[in-house]
Amino acid sequence: WAVVNTRSSVDPFLTLSTRRDLREKVWRMFIMRGDNGGARDNNAAIAEILKLRAQRAKLLGYPTHAHWRLEDSMAKTPERAVGLMEAVWKPAVARVHEEVADMQAIADRERAGIRISPWDYRFYAEKVRKAKYDLDENDVKPYLQLEKLREGMFWVAGELFGLRFAPLADGSVPIYHPDVRVFRVTDAAGKHVGLWYFDPYARPGKRSGAWMNEYRRQWHLDHDVPVIVSNNANFVKGKPGEPILISWDDARTLFHEFGHALHGLNSNVTYPALSGTSVPRDYVEFPSQLLERWLYTRPVLDRFALHFRTGAPVPTETVQKIERAQRFNQGFITVEYLASAVVDMKLHLAGEVPIDPRQFERDTLAQLGMPSEIVMRHRTAQFGHAFAGDGYSAGYYSYLWSDTLSADAWEAFLEGAGPYDKAVAKRLHDHVFSAGNTVDPAVAYRAFRGRDPDIGALMRKRGFPVRRGRGQSRAPPRADRRPCATLATRPPTSR
Repeated sequence: WAVVNTRSSVDPFLTLSTRRDLREKVWRMFIMRGDNGGARDNNAAIAEILKLRAQRAKLLGYPTHAHWRLEDSMAKTPERAVGLMEAVWKPAVARVHEEVADMQAIADRERAGIRISPWDYRFYAEKVRKAKYDLDENDVKPYLQLEKLREGMFWVAGELFGLRFAPLADGSVPIYHPDVRVFRVTDAAGKHVGLWYFDPYARPGKRSGAWMNEYRRQWHLDHDVPVIVSNNANFVKGKPGEPILISWDDARTLFHEFGHALHGLNSNVTYPALSGTSVPRDYVEFPSQLLERWLYTRPVLDRFALHFRTGAPVPTETVQKIERAQRFNQGFITVEYLASAVVDMKLHLAGEVPIDPRQFERDTLAQLGMPSEIVMRHRTAQFGHAFAGDGYSAGYYSYLWSDTLSADAWEAFLEGAGPYDKAVAKRLHDHVFSAGNTVDPAVAYRAFRGRDPDIGALMRKRGFPVRRGRGQSRAPPRADRRPCATLATRPPTSR
């Protein structure tokens, strides 16, 4: 067997392989991508990119690249983004120590004779998950049929926003591949909203992962222009008539990307440059992260999470296990992500100081107190988000910022009549999903929630302690009220 040097191959191997020597070998191969010296080493190129970005920022009148990039974000300044990351870092590291203790206890009971190392984390975390939550992915998968979940997403869109999806006949609109299906989208009054393309299957030449495309933005400057969006994935196509069963994580991703599509479909603005997902980077993931929450609701599970053979809904006890397991391994998940986000921000706050990326990474992680059992999710030499283009440079913090919003927004529903509260859904539609970039995100969120977001919701979601004291209850910090400038068209939104 060969293990391909990609996350989708490496992570399952590190989770399931009982060969510790091979786990270490595969782990080292993966984390050293782009950092092995020679012609394919990326460190010199990254140092040059950082230097040129710093020079450009200075020419434009900004102290650093980070200050330039964040001016039109919801955070507005690097200091606000750093403040949120610092607020979450210590509780996350404390949770990592608890997780490592649980794993070490299992290793000791098994008389493995080891101390938990980075190549052991996923392997022993899986043992802890089974011991603590008794949740086996194979018990859940038979209830997660791709087509049923698609129907579930449509139902949620109808309940929240009044949207209806109807399949178009083959040949009625152009498609770029026979696997693609197209649905006409209408609102509660029957008015045409746009088209939703669904491209779910893997094929040669298709990029990996899952994402949303916006082929045509909504606008109504002199006449109404409906939107055209797509959701794309890479599920393995089954035999004709055979249901495609997916994992819980893939089901959550499906809802996430559909959230981006709904952000486009609900848009109601005058100018296309301000339409749909054309919002700041640290705000664009908020609607999609929020929509994931509806997958966990009983109406969706009872109607659409049906066993592919018996048609029975997923058992209550299985759902309870899933809910309990939501906070599992959040220390690891948060720390590996935050380490990358902090290094990204600090690299772009360094200005014109010459940087050795490898040494800078080591020094920054040491200052942070990075747990030795974890590495950055994206080490600097392979950090495509930050260095393949400007997109997420000084912006990888955006996922945490958006999750702070989505956690707090979800609690708005729970404080009301529940996940399908019509009044809260209308506020969400009017101030978030339909507004595009016509309103400063901080102002829009305040209009929806009645206040600034509360970091406590994020901490509760991840199972971290909620600190109550001066400066600890509300985050992200209040942004100023200046109108948000128009952003350039961004690439397809993707996880």
